[in-house]
Amino acid sequence: MSDDVKRPYRSRRRAESAEQTRGLIRAAAARLFVARGVSATTMRQVAAEAGVAERTVYTAFPTKTALFNEVVNIATVGDDLPVPVAERTSFTDLFTETDPRRAATLCVTYGTALFERAGDLIMAAIESAGADADMREFCDRSAAANRANMGALAQAWSENGLLRQDADTAADLLHTLCSPHVHHLLCRQQGWSAERYRDWLIDTLLTTVFRD
Repeated sequence: MSDDVKRPYRSRRRAESAEQTRGLIRAAAARLFVARGVSATTMRQVAAEAGVAERTVYTAFPTKTALFNEVVNIATVGDDLPVPVAERTSFTDLFTETDPRRAATLCVTYGTALFERAGDLIMAAIESAGADADMREFCDRSAAANRANMGALAQAWSENGLLRQDADTAADLLHTLCSPHVHHLLCRQQGWSAERYRDWLIDTLLTTVFRD
């Protein structure tokens, strides 16, 4: 077999192995970030949890912040495609909805799934923000992005005649009620199931945000 055939095969094998290792590191980091907190977790601990050398972790992720950002970004959208929430069809399809109950149901169903995947990581960052400038910057950026998304959604729903108040007030309510803080309080601290949280939030949005 010629070198021209061997090299692409070996290259693919190396790429697959590197990606598998990267996935192991991400999974280990996610567990530790949630269990210990972002600030308290070290790259050495991540390496031990993943079963790889510390140098391997740094080769894949030069800093802990880079590692956290990739972990939380993938958890937020549910895959590793470079498409942000605001450009996902599961979110953009909400803008054309004209039925209040269906709009509330689709919005909350999407948000519940997101928080079940990424909510604990987001809260770990929030809890570390006081002592970690990188986590504070992440939290500020994430909160601003969510408020912007909710503002755009509220404006579209206002134009579709779905709201019981002005778009700015609706955006404030959506930003607050559909927040990781509320999900964490009810599902993690109070022990609500995801289904109970989902049903409660749908009913709450229908009575506070959407018209009858």
